[in-house]
This record gives sequence, C-alpha cells and structure tokens, in this order.
Amino acid sequence: MAQAVSERVVEIWTDGACSGNPGPGGWGAVLRYGGHERELCGGEAAPTTNNRMELTAAIEALETLTRPVTVRLHTDSTYVRNGITSWLASWKRNGWRTAAKQPVKNADLWQRLEAACARHDVTWLWVKGHNGHPENERADALANRGMTEARAAVSGAAAVRAGR
Repeated sequence: MAQAVSERVVEIWTDGACSGNPGPGGWGAVLRYGGHERELCGGEAAPTTNNRMELTAAIEALETLTRPVTVRLHTDSTYVRNGITSWLASWKRNGWRTAAKQPVKNADLWQRLEAACARHDVTWLWVKGHNGHPENERADALANRGMTEARAAVSGAAAVRAGR
C-alpha cells in the first residue's frame, strides 16, 4: 500500500518572472510524476507583477493535474509559500483584508490557488532561487520564455498597429 501512495506523489517546481515589475511577465512549472516529466509556461503581455506570475505558476501547475494526488510543490517565492501556508486563513476570516485592514493584493489569484489546492494534499517547500537547483533553474528558464513570448506578442501587436 505504501508503494502505491508513493507512486502518486507529484513533484512540482514553479517560478515567475517579470520585466519591469510591473511589466510583461511569465511563469513556468516543471511537473514530475514517476518517470514522466512535463513542462508548462505562459505569459502576460499586459503589465503584471512578479508575485502574480509566481502565483500563476503554482495555479497552472495544480490545475493541470487531472486527479487528486499528493503534491510536493517547490517554489522560490516566500510570498507564495507564506501566503498559502500562513496568511490565507486570516485573510479569509478578515474578509480578504490584511491585518492592517488593507485589501489583500492578488486576492483573485489567492482564491484560485486555494481552489486548485483543495482536491490535493499539497506540501509547500521553499527552494533558494538562482542557486543551481536543476528543476528550479528549468522553471526559471520556462518563466523567462513565457515572459519573452509575451513581450514579443506586445512588440508584434505594436508592429501591426504601426503598419510594419
């Protein structure tokens, strides 16, 4: 039985990137399940923030999972890890307001992340970014690719509007 449970553990590494903060942004995720790996990435052409991209990476990775599983999600974002493990319950109790009575930033994404976590058993792990961890570096490269593609979409749209 323990063998079957361990085979159902999905390891996920996520990262977000932003040029300008706010500016075009990207997110990336590496998912590993048994001997299989999958890479995900995307971006936002509209101005966004690094924190929104970090949240989006985790959301997109979790929403990709097709059945309930045990997840070990590795992030280099203390904002995401602390938010989901320490702050979320208080925000909800306070009507999505911080302890200082201010609206929670990115509440839309926090709500999506909470929903994405609901069907899984998620353990949140922090990994130091840009420290040579192979999967975190891959997630970073994917986030940067998503950001580059989003930036190119903005440039392409500008070129079309300019008649080039």
